Amino acid sequence: MNEPTALADDLAGLAVDLARGAAEVVRAGTADHGPVFAKSDAVDLVTRVDRETERWLVEQIGRSRPDDGVLGEEGGERLGHSGVRWVLDPIDGTVNFVLGLPLYAVSVAVQWQGRVVAGAVCNPATGELYRARVGGGAFLEFGGSTAPLLGPRTVALSGAVVGTGFGYDRARRGRQAVVAAALLGRVADIRRLGAASLDLCAVATGRLDAYFEAGLSVWDYSAGALIAAEAGCVVTGLHGEPASERMAVAVGPTVAAEFVALLEELSADAVMDDPAD
Repeated sequence: MNEPTALADDLAGLAVDLARGAAEVVRAGTADHGPVFAKSDAVDLVTRVDRETERWLVEQIGRSRPDDGVLGEEGGERLGHSGVRWVLDPIDGTVNFVLGLPLYAVSVAVQWQGRVVAGAVCNPATGELYRARVGGGAFLEFGGSTAPLLGPRTVALSGAVVGTGFGYDRARRGRQAVVAAALLGRVADIRRLGAASLDLCAVATGRLDAYFEAGLSVWDYSAGALIAAEAGCVVTGLHGEPASERMAVAVGPTVAAEFVALLEELSADAVMDDPAD
């Protein structure tokens, strides 16, 4: 690793503290989230709680590590000069939050010189907290206990349950639906949970066998991708690219090559992720 071990440990501990604290802010606003505003699309929502939670996170980072950079979904961006940047999603799954579906999360990732070295994802509705530090494994903390995450079960691709999501851009969503429909005939079933960070953590825990999605933002997948990778999952993009906004995939190693090849085949047929998007 390039980063000093002590620094990585400190950043990982702070990521957990931030995710837990932000989850408390979200829980406090659950009963009254205030007005709901549309951003890029009618289903791309933001609430008062999203903004308050991100503001709380940015303030806490500023107190603890004032020289660090910050990138938040709701505009909380600050340049830093320490080599460390925090990537924040105050509520991943805002639509679920608004509807009262208990599948939304605070996602906190921290980069050292551009590489994600630690991450934490906390579901305020359940209290589950997923965490990882690069090279240190991934863990689930819940109900006072901590358990290592070991990735999905060993299963044939035809028996796999796969998670995915759909972007806000309607043209892209149509292409994604074509891929999902074709994939449904090649796997056991598909789930759409509505929060990328929790999808990735679900692969890490073995609740899903694989997950893929195009068109995510860096705050959607950064923490969850590290957690999945540290749980032993293959985390990648397509055509040899790393996981990115263009495509993020997490899958168990026994079916990884077959699953990625299938996604490449189906995505090419559907022109799933047009570079012009």
